[in-house]
Amino acid sequence: MLRTVGARLSFTTVARTKVAMAVAAARNPGYDSFDESLSIAAGGEPVPWRELTDGHGGRFHVFELEEPSDVEVEYRATVGGRAEPEPVDEMTLIRYVRPSRYAESDRLLPTSYGQFGSLAGAELVAAVRAWVHEQLAYVAGSSRGTDGAVETLLHRRGVCRDYAHLAIALLRGKDVPARLTAVYAPGLEPMDFHAVAEAFVDGAWHIVDPTGLAPRTGMLRITSGRDSSDTAFLSTVGGSLVLRRLSVSAEADAELPDEDPSLSVMLS
Repeated sequence: MLRTVGARLSFTTVARTKVAMAVAAARNPGYDSFDESLSIAAGGEPVPWRELTDGHGGRFHVFELEEPSDVEVEYRATVGGRAEPEPVDEMTLIRYVRPSRYAESDRLLPTSYGQFGSLAGAELVAAVRAWVHEQLAYVAGSSRGTDGAVETLLHRRGVCRDYAHLAIALLRGKDVPARLTAVYAPGLEPMDFHAVAEAFVDGAWHIVDPTGLAPRTGMLRITSGRDSSDTAFLSTVGGSLVLRRLSVSAEADAELPDEDPSLSVMLS
């Protein structure tokens, strides 16, 4: 499968702002082809950037602006084939079973045990996915950037990141390693960056997408982490910015099947 993805961002910064972006597809071994381009301009002039590697093949592009600036970013990539499954060590699995800022598994542990009883492994993952899908309503703009899994469950609504955070917290509550992954998702409507969960069962990471809004078989990893605090597509490290425009594109050269939640799918 050949996937063509891209993102265009426009934002305005204040003076002395350092920006970290996660918009590039993860560069893991195994792809048949991987062609990409990234341009960043401030006031029409090119901006030098640095690429920092994160875990799971993720990459952050970092740059600093001394003066208030209007910034334009354009990223494009065409990726062929699928990446190899990543090696997993014990420390990684420990990290992803702990509570985190937006996936408060310690606070939701009683809910997880009360709702899912003695379920384990793939059966538990399927049950969590179905329960979160049934309990929440997808409402654009309904959640705040500071909301975690507990707030999402109380409000019973949210967007993709909220669905993923709740699923992750419930899985970790039953000692299943789970993480949040930002993806390009061909077939997603409306198109945007998409957030899903991944659960480690049967010796591998499997995609859990309680929203069911896009076929998992076409998804392309951007970055993965404990929760959205590790995977935000745009953040500042000093200074501040205001996002003016965002457009995302993701297409596949093969017909994508309808999403079937019963299938086990691993992310490329």
